[in-house]
Amino acid sequence: MTALLLCPQGKLKILAMKLKSNIATSESGFVFNPATGDSFSSNPVAAEILLLLKDNNSLKEIKQIILSRYEVESSQVEKDLDDFLTHLKENNLLEL
Repeated sequence: MTALLLCPQGKLKILAMKLKSNIATSESGFVFNPATGDSFSSNPVAAEILLLLKDNNSLKEIKQIILSRYEVESSQVEKDLDDFLTHLKENNLLEL
């Protein structure tokens, strides 16, 4: 399930989400959608986020984990996470 919130700027912000159950991922960042045959590769941080999503971590938990493991500003994690989730949504990899 994907939860959306309309932000003051009029943009949709994804609050919670889940990968479709048929989406295959690997620790190396490979993503495969067997329904469409599409495959993607992701960088190490994105691969980590995918694994955290598959483990049913909330977006808040994912943000905190990324902040604890990498030297990055909270605002940058939020932006990058929002962008990545939008990419997943646009590629039909999320349950709606």
